[in-house]
Amino acid sequence: MTERELDAAGVTDPALREAYRHCRRLNARHGRTYFLATRLLPVERRPAVHALYGFARWADDIVDALGTGPDTARRDAELAALERELEKGLRDGESAEPVVRALADTARRYRIDHAHFADFMTAMRSDLVVTDYADYAALRRYMHGSAAVIGLQMLPVLGTVTDRETAAPHAAALGVAFQLTNFLRDVGEDLDRGRVYLPADLLAAHGVDRERLRWSRDTGRRDPRITSALRAFERLTRGVYRQAAPGLAMLEPVSRPCIRTAFVLYGGILDAVAEDGYAVLHRRAVVPRRRRAVVAADGLVRVASARLRAGSAAARRPDGVPPTGAEPVEPRMVEEVA
Repeated sequence: MTERELDAAGVTDPALREAYRHCRRLNARHGRTYFLATRLLPVERRPAVHALYGFARWADDIVDALGTGPDTARRDAELAALERELEKGLRDGESAEPVVRALADTARRYRIDHAHFADFMTAMRSDLVVTDYADYAALRRYMHGSAAVIGLQMLPVLGTVTDRETAAPHAAALGVAFQLTNFLRDVGEDLDRGRVYLPADLLAAHGVDRERLRWSRDTGRRDPRITSALRAFERLTRGVYRQAAPGLAMLEPVSRPCIRTAFVLYGGILDAVAEDGYAVLHRRAVVPRRRRAVVAADGLVRVASARLRAGSAAARRPDGVPPTGAEPVEPRMVEEVA
């Protein structure tokens, strides 16, 4: 699959091909849901998504993987080095770092605004020193760089049937919705890293603070006040999904099945959290395999339909140019997404 993706994308340089392969491996290892949804994209667009996600994952790993406390200086130095390499790569189109090289190539091919990458790095640096958020407004300012810009980076790759400015707010909202979902699912893990992403004023409205969360995490005991706060955060997150939803129809038809699948699967995490009684301080909620398979199958049907419509349109064109990504849909993808 990897070679076919790179061939279709017109990536011929051996070192650049290896850089994209490296990004694809990062995506596959860290982002199972989104990696598998990416398989529903036209084949020539997948390397770009792997580059964007691979870079984001790499930077996020620097922030998260080295612990807290004394390691902050080390992580700050690593992020600074990455930022310098990113600026150089975006400027020159070359980098000794495979992830940056692939990212720079993707940014050039799709004319992605470099400011989105700068905003992302700003958010990563803030994660080194900011461990909680007073209110949702403060959290949203952080998520502009950590999540909204990911949606904005993706938009040129996905393509739109409207002007990009109309679709952009919905793409940004979808990035935020996905991250809020992760925040809810990972409350316990984030707490172990010293971070609380649930706004302090939302927690306080339900009689909860960091110490109460820590107590529940450490003792394994439940507290109805915590459950109430988590339920409120779930409602807030679903509201952001509603803001994002109109953007699905603004994407190019061949891109919609991928993003719709991710939309449904991530939304399913919220369902799983609720069905598990909001026990996220004690265990990670998981979307059942059977439900994932149903969503994947629906995505494949939508892919086939989009390609059929695109193929019919191409057949009517004087030059007979086939649609992009018109390779056969692979049935085994249902099992893989599941």
